[in-house]
Amino acid sequence: MSARPPGLEVAGLHVGYPNRPVVHGADVTVEAGQVAAIVGPNGCGKSTLLRSLARLHRPASGTVRASGVDVWALGRREAARRIALLPQSPLAPEGVTVSGLVRFGRHPHQSVLRQWSREDERAVREAMEATATVEFAGEPLARLSGGQRQRCWLAMVLAQETPLVLLDEPTSALDLGHVVDVLELVRDITAGGRTVVMVLHDLSAAARYADTVVAMKDGRVLAQGPPAETVDSALVKELYEVEADVVAGPSDGAPVVVPRSRSGG
Repeated sequence: MSARPPGLEVAGLHVGYPNRPVVHGADVTVEAGQVAAIVGPNGCGKSTLLRSLARLHRPASGTVRASGVDVWALGRREAARRIALLPQSPLAPEGVTVSGLVRFGRHPHQSVLRQWSREDERAVREAMEATATVEFAGEPLARLSGGQRQRCWLAMVLAQETPLVLLDEPTSALDLGHVVDVLELVRDITAGGRTVVMVLHDLSAAARYADTVVAMKDGRVLAQGPPAETVDSALVKELYEVEADVVAGPSDGAPVVVPRSRSGG
């Protein structure tokens, strides 16, 4: 019996714009059912890499495979059944309700011959239950707080029922309580075997909630692997050019990054 293919395999990926290469020969592997966090300084190519995984930016060369299938060889609808993307600043139609937003996640599964079904209703209901957004079903999305809206967007992604989920800075502009809520929900997403790849700025949060950290600088993958084996003072120095102590979290042993004062005081 053959082993199950990884949730994501990226090999030799080069991505960029005319006369401006951005990602240089990236190799990334994420096991199915795991969370990977892409980290690194601003402008290092994190979001460009994620856009290429999501088929929004065609690479100059290299391959992206989701569950063993080359995503760039798929048609648009089939790709949308395999890969879900939540961008950093998603836009919703004016006046859309929460349930209406979550229903958008079912569009890739519909066609002229397959209209709204009980299967779609089930997927929407389970996604809203998993994200604790049922109570907001009839509310306009715009009336909710930032943390509540982010849970609703995640519900839409869950309703899409793809094996690979891509999240671009899902905790951006959220307060600490909502950051924890969102990242714990991200962990829950993998319970059914889904693979999650997310871009994060907070290295300590990445080390706590991800199974694999992918560290990038200047468009190149410098390191990847389990946080406890990857995140250390040397990596922080190389990525961000700051001195830091990396200590084990008292509750779970996850690496915690504590920057040192530049003044030494």
